[in-house]
Amino acid sequence: MNFRLGCAIWAYKDWVGELFPAGSRAADFLHLYSRRFTTVEGNTTFYSVPDPETIKRWVSETPLGFEFCMKLPRDVTHGGLLTPAIPGAIAFLDRMQGLGDRLGPVLIQLPPSYSPAQLEDLTHFLKPLSRNAASFALEVRHPDWFQDPYASQLNVLLTELAIGRVLLDTRPIYECPDDPQLHSERRKPQVPLQPCITASFSLIRYISHPTLELNQPYFQQWASLVKQWLSQGTRLYFFVHCPIEQHSPSNALHFQHMLEQQNVPVPQLPWDAIDQPAVQLSLF
Repeated sequence: MNFRLGCAIWAYKDWVGELFPAGSRAADFLHLYSRRFTTVEGNTTFYSVPDPETIKRWVSETPLGFEFCMKLPRDVTHGGLLTPAIPGAIAFLDRMQGLGDRLGPVLIQLPPSYSPAQLEDLTHFLKPLSRNAASFALEVRHPDWFQDPYASQLNVLLTELAIGRVLLDTRPIYECPDDPQLHSERRKPQVPLQPCITASFSLIRYISHPTLELNQPYFQQWASLVKQWLSQGTRLYFFVHCPIEQHSPSNALHFQHMLEQQNVPVPQLPWDAIDQPAVQLSLF
């Protein structure tokens, strides 16, 4: 499976009645989510590292082929220099090995304060991780990482280490007409999109607008890129976020249907194999 689609989380009570059947219990959310999407961003590990029994339960509740893209804990990535945190990162990766074949690329998300001035520190941190059995994807947020020569230097480093560069697309929530729903919800950084591939896979984080039709031009651009990269053999993880989380699953489903309508070779989304009311693709 070279294309996986999912959301940032698997447990959200307001998805009951749409993504989850009416009356679903919170204890069943992961089981239900993993029968509708094929991957999830493991934001939970950014705040707390699960114990081995919890990881074992996650494996038992998900089907073969489903993958978690876990995030390195903030204690590792947001404490200043990264090199001193290497032991903590290795310990986290050892714990995540309990996921077995459910473990997808591990997300390394750096804070906006971490700039190219720390490139040597970043290199020292990434090199031992790249020798680990896991795959990694790096997200940078300081604006200088998106300008040359730093953008090129980072891409060369990641390519050498076979680490993916996270493609964060926040354009929909900043370029679209202002929306009262977004006034207090613009928490993602406004950084340029650089659609570059630095590994055999790519991890895309698309921050969707809560008004579905405003995503159309961006979805169209992504559909073209997805088709191009899949034809080149790149493995893709596409995560649809939304500042108003209730809209994330339906926005993701719409993107899946757009890909299918345009004959992009993506696997059927498990959600579509479950009896549900028809979702209209056309917006106009």
